[in-house]
This record gives sequence, C-alpha cells and structure tokens, in this order.
Amino acid sequence: MRGSVVACLLLELLLMLEVDVGRSTLQYGREDFPQDFVFGAGTSAYQVEGAAAGDGRSPCIWDTFTHAGRMPDKSTGDVASDGYHKYEEDVKLMTETGLEAYRFSISWSRLLPNGRGALNPKGLDFYNNLINDLLKHGIQPHVTLYHLDLPQVLEDEYGGWLSPKIADDFTAYAEVCFREFGDRVSHWTTITEPNVMAIASYDTGTFPPGRCSYPFGINCTAGNSTTEPYIAVHNVLLAHASAVKLYRTKYQVSHFIQIHAYN
Repeated sequence: MRGSVVACLLLELLLMLEVDVGRSTLQYGREDFPQDFVFGAGTSAYQVEGAAAGDGRSPCIWDTFTHAGRMPDKSTGDVASDGYHKYEEDVKLMTETGLEAYRFSISWSRLLPNGRGALNPKGLDFYNNLINDLLKHGIQPHVTLYHLDLPQVLEDEYGGWLSPKIADDFTAYAEVCFREFGDRVSHWTTITEPNVMAIASYDTGTFPPGRCSYPFGINCTAGNSTTEPYIAVHNVLLAHASAVKLYRTKYQVSHFIQIHAYN
C-alpha cells in the first residue's frame, strides 16, 4: 500500500469537508461524525501483494493478462506494493493515520493454488498474520473474498464465471475462509463489483479474461459482448447466494456480522 491508498482516501475526505459551508478541515474532529462511522482504507490482493510466484501461489487471470502485455503501460502485479512482505509496515502506517478499519481481498490462488482442494499453508499463514496484526493495533479487518482475480486454472478448466460450475468452487473457497478466519472477521464481502466484471471482462475486454466482440470491444480473440456479460453476472449471483447461505447456516454466530456483495 505504501501509504498511497491512505493518502488518497484522506485527501478525498478533506476535499469534501472543505466544500461544507466553507469550514476549514482543521475545524473537524472525530466528534463531527456518527459513532458508527468507520474511517478506513481498502486494497485488493493483486494490486498490492506482489510475490506473484512466491510461497505456493499459482497464477490468477490478472497474471496471464498482464504478462501478455495487455496493460497500456505494460505493468504487472509481480511485485506491486510488495504488501506480502511489507504488511507490517502497512499496518503501522494505518495505525499512525488513525484508521479504524482495513478492507483487503484474499487471493484465491494464493490460498488454494489449484482453485479447490489442498490449502497452501504459507498463504494461510500470511492472511492469519495480517488479520492478527490488524486486530493487535485495534483495526477491524474487512475481508473481500473475490476482487476480480480468478485462479487461472479454473478459467482454463471450464471458462470461469461463464460456467455454473464456478458456484460450487467459489462456495468451497468461501468455506475455507469462513472456517479459517471467521473467528476474527465480522465483515465479509463475497464478490467485488460484479457490474465492473461484466462490462470490463466480458463486454469491452479491458479486464481479464479479456473477452468481447465487435463493435463493443476491440483486440479480443474470443467472446460475445451481447450475451457473456449477463451469463457471468448470473453465475456471480448464484455463487454469492450459495456462499451467503452457507455462512448464515453454518458460520454466522451474531446478527452483527455482515456479509454482502459490493457493487
């Protein structure tokens, strides 16, 4: 994260406050906000973790997409912000900034390199250590299960979100997360921005797996922009519903625990 996410979030908040009846931001304090208002920052795994080929992690669709040179600046997430190795520095920055929550996503392919089945112990250790460090510093962990980084192995096997098979694999992955982290995590997001996935991944082809058809997208070698966005979102909703049902029937211990999809 290297402070950039925190800085951008606070800058945006300060700019909004400056507009409010001309009050200087220096005149605002915590007491100006509701008690249940939470100050926090958010990231996604592929954008910050790095260590793309380290400690048992397998490629996700973003690895394939960026290594094919599909980003305008030819960048990749191989190192990113190196959050995998520097998470303690990140938590220190959050603490110094006064954040109360941190929303991060789990890399499915780091936790389950085959998309299902065997758990990667080093991936498990990383997320346990991050969660524990956040809690030690009084910061609420808000966990996102999926931030547009499908394991490439599932994309290759059956087409990822274009297949209803994804619902079972996503639910199994979600159960691993609920079981391993649920004793400390009370805020869950199942799937981030299904609308963005539909448009960018299956309509314009600007996000992986880069599927589209003319005239809606360019430079795509496969896809159907007329139908695939709707198929993908349909399967997203099936996966979300399945994971939420599992959580509520097996893992939820309090009505104060939250689980939702973020759009």
